[in-house]
Amino acid sequence: MKALNYLRIIILLLPGFGLILFFLGMILYVAIFQSFGLFNLSGEDNFTLQYWEKLFNRKVFYRSVNYSLYVGVISSVISVALAYPIALWLRKPFYGSIIINSILKAPLLVHGLVAAFLFVNLVAYHGIINQMFISIGLWDEPIRMQNDKNAIGVLILQVWKNLPFALLILLGSIQSIGDDIINAARDLGANSFDRLRKIIAPLTLSSMQAALIIIFIGALADFSFQSIAGPTNKYSLSQLMLYYKNNGRWHEAAGVGVTIMIISFIGAIVISYLTKIIFFQRRTE
Repeated sequence: MKALNYLRIIILLLPGFGLILFFLGMILYVAIFQSFGLFNLSGEDNFTLQYWEKLFNRKVFYRSVNYSLYVGVISSVISVALAYPIALWLRKPFYGSIIINSILKAPLLVHGLVAAFLFVNLVAYHGIINQMFISIGLWDEPIRMQNDKNAIGVLILQVWKNLPFALLILLGSIQSIGDDIINAARDLGANSFDRLRKIIAPLTLSSMQAALIIIFIGALADFSFQSIAGPTNKYSLSQLMLYYKNNGRWHEAAGVGVTIMIISFIGAIVISYLTKIIFFQRRTE
């Protein structure tokens, strides 16, 4: 009987989920085998490891991996860390909370390219911030803030864009925690920090993991913010992939694409493992 129920569920999911799996599988299949010399767009197919060897022998590839990991990790951690206290604040409805919630989620309606161009207008050499500070006498001449080497601008944009998404996920999870649980912990002597660390965080662990993973993968593979506001002396993995593609080096571009997928997969596992250890270990103390 259970097997029949499982079969019915699979049949119901096939029209939608099956097509998604099929097309994703095709993309993965082509990208992986193209990185090994197959599906050649300009010649004969030859299975070879030379394209991976070329990637592994280039310093720019390792710099791109490190840089993309830096942006992905920092963006996801800061976004979730800022969204958590805001979600706790908005847990109980109060006068004006709906308006505040709507304003905080407004960046979800703005495309990344539009946000990047707006940010550049703010921090450009003759942008709004420089002109404003010069007019009030804070400094005498414009300061270069655009395309900084530490990618602070990219991190600001990533957090600005992803914080509402993390808030959307965490707020629903936090609101589902009953007041009786919070009140019981308070009656047992748990202060605000203990309630957050030992009760709220473990109960919202799945939502936290989902937010961290989705933001990490998106920031890791982001192109728009990096191409407009990122450092001029560093390539992200998405930029490196586009560089190889524009130069007709499809196999190396596919190798970079496969690298993004591998890092995303491993990163999701590591995030899930670390968050589970941190919060479940503390809950059992």
